[in-house]
Amino acid sequence: MFLWYLSRATGVAALVLFTAVLVLGVLLSGQRRLTPSGQAVAMGVHRSLSLGSMIFLVVHIVSAMLDSYVHIGWFATVLPFTSGYETTWMTLGTLSFDVLIAVVATSLLRHRIGRRTWRWVHLAAYLSWPVAVIHSYALGTADEPILRGCTLGCAVIGVVAVGWRMFATHPDADRRRFARTKELV
Repeated sequence: MFLWYLSRATGVAALVLFTAVLVLGVLLSGQRRLTPSGQAVAMGVHRSLSLGSMIFLVVHIVSAMLDSYVHIGWFATVLPFTSGYETTWMTLGTLSFDVLIAVVATSLLRHRIGRRTWRWVHLAAYLSWPVAVIHSYALGTADEPILRGCTLGCAVIGVVAVGWRMFATHPDADRRRFARTKELV
């Protein structure tokens, strides 16, 4: 029973941390820039939270595999549609994990692969996060109102952050737009 609780707890912790990583990533990539010192601090926190969330995620996966409640093989953790338990929802977790592996690998190789490649792979995290939220909601919160609330809270926070990133404008956006229009004329 310990492994079952450990798997659920670390899964929730990983989701909360990944939500924080998403929000910090949105803040760092937005048009509104932080001060240079604020940018450095936020980037350091973003990287540290990313590492912490990956540790929680690995413990979540390993404890779920070792738990005797259901059989989850090693292949099911990296190959979609190979789990015999809740195949659809497990596949979402697997896909999210696979994307995160690619994001981590390209982040470690960022200086060797170039910024453009790193950025495109890193943008996949925007897809990985909602897939992880759905995985969490479907598998981890079925009968637990607190866990359901935590998952929904993460969903709301993440959607608001991404929405802000997509629709917020820079304080001097009108001046910049006018300057670009003037250049075209």
